[in-house]
Amino acid sequence: MSETFEIAVLVGSLRKESLNRKLAEAMTALAPDGLSFEFVTIGDLPLYNEDLEADVPDAWTRFRDTIKTKQGVLFFTPEYNRSVPGALKNALDVGSRPYGQSVWDKKPAAIVTASPGALAAFGANHHLRQSLVFLNMPTLQQPEAYIGQVNKLLSEDGEIVSDDTKSFLTTFMNAFASWVERHKDY
Repeated sequence: MSETFEIAVLVGSLRKESLNRKLAEAMTALAPDGLSFEFVTIGDLPLYNEDLEADVPDAWTRFRDTIKTKQGVLFFTPEYNRSVPGALKNALDVGSRPYGQSVWDKKPAAIVTASPGALAAFGANHHLRQSLVFLNMPTLQQPEAYIGQVNKLLSEDGEIVSDDTKSFLTTFMNAFASWVERHKDY
């Protein structure tokens, strides 16, 4: 890569021992040179309510300002009730407002969904893709990353234990790096 791109990492699970957070940490370590990552907090964002725009909460301002400085976004999420967790949807809403000032516009993105179950959060992945289309975020199409039985793929300290999985996740991160570079002038 010819330059370094700053990437926001948003994790939909707020749990202290989140498997998606552990996977995000492991995958960002696999990224090629040229990407730097900042894990952006979403659990402290007040629920989006347009009335609050009159006196914008500090957490909203911090979040919006952080996302504005990034050249891409990498989403990691479990599936809650066949969709994304409320905290992640709220972060999308906070960043998309006020109308016409979305911090998401034209930022290249990628989605990784992970679950201990066999469906690998397929529904959450596709619900999130629908929102990103509306937010005008070009989203990596291939390879897709649905990581089932993630609890068996990570060690206690968050290391990827399967060589095949590690190879696939490295390929994904390389594809994301190319995607971000391809969309740098979008």
